[in-house]
Amino acid sequence: MSSVFTANRVTAVIVLLAAAAWVATGEFSAVGSEQAEDAGKTVTPAQPQPAAPVRTVAAVVPVLSDYAREIRVSGVTEADKTAVLAARSDGIVQTLGVVQGQVIAADALVLRLEGAEIAAAVRTAETSLARVRQELEVGETLYAKGSLPELSLLTRRAEASAAEAALSQAQAANDRLTLRAPFAGTVDSVDIEVGEWVQAGTPIATLLSLDPIIIKAEIGEQDIANVHVGSQAIVRLVDGTELPAQIRHVARQATEMTRTFGIDVALPNTDGRIPAGMTAVVRLFAPPVPAVTVPRSVLTLSEDGRIGLRVVGKDNIARFVAVGIIEDGEKGLVVAGIPEDVRVIVAGQDLIRDGDRVNVADLSAAQAAAVLQ
Repeated sequence: MSSVFTANRVTAVIVLLAAAAWVATGEFSAVGSEQAEDAGKTVTPAQPQPAAPVRTVAAVVPVLSDYAREIRVSGVTEADKTAVLAARSDGIVQTLGVVQGQVIAADALVLRLEGAEIAAAVRTAETSLARVRQELEVGETLYAKGSLPELSLLTRRAEASAAEAALSQAQAANDRLTLRAPFAGTVDSVDIEVGEWVQAGTPIATLLSLDPIIIKAEIGEQDIANVHVGSQAIVRLVDGTELPAQIRHVARQATEMTRTFGIDVALPNTDGRIPAGMTAVVRLFAPPVPAVTVPRSVLTLSEDGRIGLRVVGKDNIARFVAVGIIEDGEKGLVVAGIPEDVRVIVAGQDLIRDGDRVNVADLSAAQAAAVLQ
């Protein structure tokens, strides 16, 4: 009997513990209620999101035209050729054929030194040469007849060669007494007077060739690719005169200090009016590219920081186009890189993004001219 009683007590304890755990979960209060709640709920369909408003923008059709960017550099005029003419021999100035400021032709007489003894030496050498040549001619005849030994003939030939060399030396000495202009030009200065004793190497006169006049200038490394030999230029002188010129030389190595490249611009100067040493401004032009002038307010930035414009095509979908700024002018920025068949958005461009559909208000021709040049 006691064993049965003990078993019942154990069973009761287990049931009590299970009931306590169920109550602790709280699930007993929701039995049957979940189904009732689900049955009583009304499912509300998802509400559609309101569509983004289609913005209205103003746009113009850009009129592209070839634009050559102007490059301005300062320079100094220099003579095309400069020569300091020097005496070629020692002696006294007998004749001075030039005066300061004179325009002379090539090979014009500049200087003649006294040299009576040298002239006499030339005459003596000529006489000696005539004599030995005659002796050689006779010797050739005798040798042909067998009346003259070969050694004697060789001696006469050597004497003739020596006489020819002596005459050449005398003539060269006589030629050095005379100084002539190596090219046509203007005599910038004369440094001696008639009757003055000069030595070989003494400066006599300075000769300048001023046609064409050369403008020496330097161009930056960012513009060197746009400058070529033969390209046209315009030179502005200090008096405001502008004259056409041509690039004659472009250095292929930059200077170490300024990283600029030297250029030579040739300017016609037939009347010699333009002197050397004058400052001038050289206007060069880069190759033309299709471009348009836009106000600075039209430009915008892409998300990655590029400068460009908002444009819209025939589908009225806006998009960003990166452009290159060629020049910052008085009327606005000259830009290149605008595609064909698009309109440039000039109002409302900062309120839209790529891919947005827009309403386009096209500006009239007069309005477009006021916005885009």
